[in-house]
Amino acid sequence: MFEVKNNFSEPVLAKRKVRPPLYTPEERVRRDKTYWTFVQGLLAPIQFFIFLGSLGFVIRFLVTGEGLQTANNSVVAKTLILYTIMITGCIWEKVVFGQYLFAPSFYWEDVFSMLVLALHSAYLYAMYTQKLQGAELMYLALAAYATYVVNAGQFILKLRAARLDQEAKLREEDSAKRQGFQGGVPA
Repeated sequence: MFEVKNNFSEPVLAKRKVRPPLYTPEERVRRDKTYWTFVQGLLAPIQFFIFLGSLGFVIRFLVTGEGLQTANNSVVAKTLILYTIMITGCIWEKVVFGQYLFAPSFYWEDVFSMLVLALHSAYLYAMYTQKLQGAELMYLALAAYATYVVNAGQFILKLRAARLDQEAKLREEDSAKRQGFQGGVPA
C-alpha cells in the first residue's frame, strides 16, 4: 500500500491493484515436473526461427516476384510447427491447469491463439485449393504472421509475469525470515 493525498491534504491509504499469481503453488509444481514444459521451451524458439526464415522468403517473393514455391514451403513448415506447439501446449495446459484450453491464467493467449491457428489454416486451405495465389497468398501469410507475433508477445509477457511473481514470492519469504531473526537470535 502507498499513501496518497485526498482533496483535504490528508493522507489516505490506497491499495495497488494486485493481480493473482499466474500459478498456484500446486500448478507451479506440476509445471516444473512435467516433460511438456521442456517440450514447449524447445519448440517455441524453433518456431520463432522458422518464422523468421519464412518471413524472409515471403518478403523476398513480394519484393522480387521470385521464390514463390520456397515461400509457400516455408509457410507450410511454419504452420506445421505451429500445429505441433499448439497440440503440445494443450497437453501442457491440461497437465498444469487441468483443462486443455482456456485456463484462466492463459485465457486471452488461448483466445488469440485461435485466430493465429485460423489464419495459418486459411493459408493452407487457400494454397491447396488455389483460391489464392502469388501475392494474395503471401499477404494472407503476413496477416497470419502478424497475429503470431502478437500472440508470441502475449506469452512472453506472461512468462515475464510468472518470473516476477516468483521473485516477489522469494523476496517475501526472505523478508519474513529476516524479520523472524533479529541480531542472529529468533525474535
